[in-house]
Amino acid sequence: MNAAWQSFLEGQGATVDGGVVWHYGDAASELAAASRSAVISDLSPLGVISIHGDDALSFLQGQLSCDVSAVAINASTYGSYCTAKGRVLATFLLWRGDSGFFMALPRDVLATIQKRLTMFVLRAKVKLADVSSELVLLGLSFAEGGGALAGHFDAVPAEIHRGVREQNGLLLRVSETRLLWIGDGTAATRIWAGLASASKPVGAAAWSWLDIRAGLAWITQATQEQFVPQMINLELIGGVSFQKGCYPGQEIVARTQYLGKLKRRMYLASMAATDAAPVPGTELYSDDLGEQASGMVVNAQTSPNGGFDLLAVTQTSSVETSVVHLGSPQGPVLTFQVLPYSLA
Repeated sequence: MNAAWQSFLEGQGATVDGGVVWHYGDAASELAAASRSAVISDLSPLGVISIHGDDALSFLQGQLSCDVSAVAINASTYGSYCTAKGRVLATFLLWRGDSGFFMALPRDVLATIQKRLTMFVLRAKVKLADVSSELVLLGLSFAEGGGALAGHFDAVPAEIHRGVREQNGLLLRVSETRLLWIGDGTAATRIWAGLASASKPVGAAAWSWLDIRAGLAWITQATQEQFVPQMINLELIGGVSFQKGCYPGQEIVARTQYLGKLKRRMYLASMAATDAAPVPGTELYSDDLGEQASGMVVNAQTSPNGGFDLLAVTQTSSVETSVVHLGSPQGPVLTFQVLPYSLA
């Protein structure tokens, strides 16, 4: 986050620590607002890598799980970057600009992913750069209809993963009820000033909760190399192509899809309030497997309904026939909820 944008947000009441907007004075009311009304959020937990050059498309097509060639200008896709063994190193939102691509991903893995991708550039005409301080990402969520956006944008994309150039930035639709605006800090202040009167500003916790409820997994350092893409439902949201050519881990990802039975899946779950909040990487246990860990927390956040909501990868058989606990065989019990997309 650049200094001028941080100063602007602090002037709006933001509490900023480590370059992340955590809240605007009342995290509980922000969570409540996110669950029922229009909110606006600075997406400071995400950083952005730019990938430019004559060979950018072919380079990314050979590195990522998604079909980069199918991403039109001003459009986006979710995807993953995997090891040769098909284990996910990062999940991201990739979008295409007029002259190249941009990848938004959690800041705590950005440097290692940029370094690893750069190792494979070799003689390709590709340049990668961390442009996190140059761009502002704003998340816009509206419970119903998008009425809060009326009059603030000339055009709003109707299709998911489609975008329009607007207000000196790019406006992308990432779900039925959420949009992402990307631009510079000067334009962002104008967008914010216009939308803040009709949308409640919220911090990282509230937007993270919206991601969890959307079934969108963000891989952080704590969960790198723990899952193949299908375990975190990435193929269900368009983040894996089974028709494109090779990329790191492609053979294992394809084999999992066509030749094996997926024994672990990511589920949306809730649990009662405890002294310690669940964190990514916490192991799960189930009554049917005893002392053997049956899964792991991917993301977790305080729920506006009390307790916590989380995305958890665990044995499908345990969800169907047993009881799943957090942290130990005697830990808090998880109650499984319905995801916004089908696991079938």
